[in-house]
Amino acid sequence: MNALEIHNLTKTFTGFKLDDVSLTLPSGCIMGLIGENGAGKSTTIKLILDILHKDSGTVTLLGRDNGENIRLTKEEVGVVLDDVGIPECLTAKQVGRVMQNTFRTWNDRMYADLLQKFSLPADKPFKAFSRGMKMKLGIAVAMSHGSRLLLLDEATNGLDPVVRDEVIGMFGEFTRDEDHSILISSHIVSDLEKICDYVAFLHNGRLLLCEEKDQLLAEYGMLHCTAEQLSALDPAAVRSKKESPYGVEAIVQRSAVPAGTVLSPVSLEEVFLFMVKEGKTA
Repeated sequence: MNALEIHNLTKTFTGFKLDDVSLTLPSGCIMGLIGENGAGKSTTIKLILDILHKDSGTVTLLGRDNGENIRLTKEEVGVVLDDVGIPECLTAKQVGRVMQNTFRTWNDRMYADLLQKFSLPADKPFKAFSRGMKMKLGIAVAMSHGSRLLLLDEATNGLDPVVRDEVIGMFGEFTRDEDHSILISSHIVSDLEKICDYVAFLHNGRLLLCEEKDQLLAEYGMLHCTAEQLSALDPAAVRSKKESPYGVEAIVQRSAVPAGTVLSPVSLEEVFLFMVKEGKTA
C-alpha cells in the first residue's frame, strides 16, 4: 500500500495556483518536497491534511480519502507545520499531558526520551523557546503517538547543523520500519539529499518532476569543458550551462553524450536549480 497518493490536486488563490499536482509516496520511503519559498509546499501539505479545501483532485492517506475517518487519520499521521501551533503558555511536560488525552496511541516514554535527546527543558514555557527548540518539540510530539506517516513542513528550519543532522538520522531510523513513511518539505536541499528515496520539485505551484532520487542523479552529470567542446555536443544533451573566462560548466544528460565523456556527479540542488531555470516538466 502507498502511504500517500495525490492525483490532479488543484487549489487557486488570488495571485497563486497549485496546478494539477500528482505524486505517490510508497510505504517505507521518504519523499522530499523541494521548492523555493512560495512554491506551494505548505499549501500542498495543508491540502493533504484537509486544512485547506481543494478545488479539485483526490488525496489518499494510508489507503483512506483524506476527508474520511479523521479520528483514525489523526492517530496515524504525525504533523509538524512551519508554525508548530502549540499554545505558548504550556511547558513541554504539560504538552505531554495534553497529548496523552488526545491520542489513544500516545507513548509517554518515547516522548520523554525525545525531550532528553533534543535537550528540551520540561518546565520552560513554549513562548520562551527558540525557533529551533519549538521545531524540536513539534517533532517530538509527531513521533510519539504511533504515527505511520510523518508530514513535515520545513521541520529542519531553525535547527543548527549538528541537531539538524541528528534529526535527519532519526527520520532515517523511523522509515526502517516498512510501514513508516515521511513527506518532508524543505528549501534546504542538501538535507533532503541525505535521506530521501524520492524527490518532488515544486516551482510556482507546478510539479516539475517526481521520481526516485538515485535514478534522477544517475540521469545527469556535470561536464567541465571549453565553449568549443560544448558546441560540438548535441544541443539536446545540454540541459543547463554556465560560462566563465575559465571555461564552461554544463549539466548534461548522460545518455545523450558520446561514450567516454568524463562527467562529474551532480547534486540534487544543481538539478533543481536547472529545472527551475529552464521551467521544464517531466
